[in-house]
Amino acid sequence: MGEGTPVRADDAKFGETPLAQTVAAAAAMRRLSSLLLSLEHPHPTVDAMLAKFGEWESELAAAAPTDSAPRIGEADDDPRRVYLNHATDIGAYNPSFPEYSFDSLDADRADGRVVFPLTYEGPPGLVHGGFIAVFFDCVIQHHSCVMGLSGKTRSLNVTFRRPTPLLTELRFDIVRAEVERGIASTARLLLGDEVLCLGEVNTLASQPDKLTGYRFGRRRKESAR
Repeated sequence: MGEGTPVRADDAKFGETPLAQTVAAAAAMRRLSSLLLSLEHPHPTVDAMLAKFGEWESELAAAAPTDSAPRIGEADDDPRRVYLNHATDIGAYNPSFPEYSFDSLDADRADGRVVFPLTYEGPPGLVHGGFIAVFFDCVIQHHSCVMGLSGKTRSLNVTFRRPTPLLTELRFDIVRAEVERGIASTARLLLGDEVLCLGEVNTLASQPDKLTGYRFGRRRKESAR
């Protein structure tokens, strides 16, 4: 990391913090999706869920913005949606992304843990390789954003050495370096001491205020909806 004090990603303007309800709902939807995928026969609870889905969708649609594009700027009459922070912890509020946790974050190194639930299955009992690529992109970008630099991904190369098991606590580590015109990071996903796969990512290096769309629209007061 170059000179200067790293900024926390939640202090920078990467987008709004997700609602606590959204975080709780994402975890519940991830758990329910895994349970649905495990069912071998129809279940009456699923029929009850399906009956409710249409009602819930109608109620939420009435409260949601009329334009699903992200809102940039602060115009009061802008019909677009608020943009949520995609720099860190995307899986905490969006069940389509893997959920993970960091144990340490330093300028040139980081490590943490991840468990892939059934929703990310590819081959029997194993993680789909595409989700591993998404996971590497998420944790490497998270690392850089917390250190105060971010940027578009130039390249992402994944090397698969061993199958990655579902429902198993795995470790990951990242080695990061600032290079000419960007950042080079190499991440490993491990089961114990065994390396399962490697992710090598090269990105641009930009201060948060230099990113396109830096002036994200902030969440409005409820009375202003």
